[in-house]
Amino acid sequence: MLTGLIDLPWWGYIVVALVFTHITIASVTIYLHRHQAHRALELHAIPSHFFRFWLWMTTGMVTKEWAAIHRKHHAKCETPEDPHSPQVLGIKKVLLEGAELYRAEAKNAETMRRYGHGTPDDWVERHLYTGRSALGIRLMLVINVLLFGPIGLTIWAVQMAWIPIWAAGVVNGLGHYIGYRNYDCNDAATNLVPWGIIIGGEELHNNHHSFATSAKLSSKWYEFDIGWMYIRILEILGLAKAKKTIPQPRFEARNVVDTQTLEAIITHRYDVMTRYMKSLRSIYNEEIEKLRSNNAALADSERFQRFKGWLTRSENAQPASDDAEMESMLSSSSRLATVHAMRQELTALWARSTASSEQLLKQLQDWCARAESSGIKQLQEFSLRLKTYAI
Repeated sequence: MLTGLIDLPWWGYIVVALVFTHITIASVTIYLHRHQAHRALELHAIPSHFFRFWLWMTTGMVTKEWAAIHRKHHAKCETPEDPHSPQVLGIKKVLLEGAELYRAEAKNAETMRRYGHGTPDDWVERHLYTGRSALGIRLMLVINVLLFGPIGLTIWAVQMAWIPIWAAGVVNGLGHYIGYRNYDCNDAATNLVPWGIIIGGEELHNNHHSFATSAKLSSKWYEFDIGWMYIRILEILGLAKAKKTIPQPRFEARNVVDTQTLEAIITHRYDVMTRYMKSLRSIYNEEIEKLRSNNAALADSERFQRFKGWLTRSENAQPASDDAEMESMLSSSSRLATVHAMRQELTALWARSTASSEQLLKQLQDWCARAESSGIKQLQEFSLRLKTYAI
């Protein structure tokens, strides 16, 4: 049997393939994603150049293109301008054609101009990596075949398929379609599983979309982000420095609404909205069941599930075509309409506006006063909880 420079048992080649693909995943999540696209950490030149070279050979990705497309995804998430939203394009298209969607968007000069700033523009980037992606991929093929013989071709094929399947397909597709949510962020992003190992921590996609500039993607005690573990190792070696991590809310025994309360609520807005939904879940369930029994239109299970999804979904993740139908449903339940309207008013506190801090504080004080006089126990309790948020 033909062999390369390195002769391994059958299981050894599997280990090599897994190690090589894992290095690629680590390079994407640490270098392209957290360092380049979001500036969540600083990287020393040594790991930076290694990651760039490895990605050139294993993916053919150009740093500017990847960072620009990803930044646009965050800026236009779940809208027709999002390069790869399963909520807009459909889950099948993003899962099966994720890499193609990236390549198509990379040809958009406006995307590159507007979102590609601050990426490497040195001699190596201009004369080797950019425009010569195929050369890097061929070099990886030659290296694999020389090292491992004909089986190296199989290892190379697995490497080439790894990122299109896991990153472009699974993260960008399923990560906006199924899973659990720690935070009520302004899109449909979900955490696929609590343990981010196979995709380098990118499985924790809801956490990332809620705190995009955090170098650490895990936030709960039971979650694990292997990418963060690698970053911590690089920090210990003096090769990296994390700039931000997910802020953890603090609470104090307070019963006033002041500027500190406002600042704390805006800082921890996703935690606030998550707790809001949990606090009012019983009302949602009770009123939805009443509507289902009294409203023939909701008797259809598919329609019923869609309505439940509307109530818990952020505004940006809800198709505009559904707005009129949802308003019609809400008009049948005053309690449901109240808690839903109060939710929208609360999110307006941190929406982009020209309101001054004094005006926002007045709005928050008014919100708490109306919640406590609403006659809805869960709203009253949530308002008292809201006052305990602290910086």
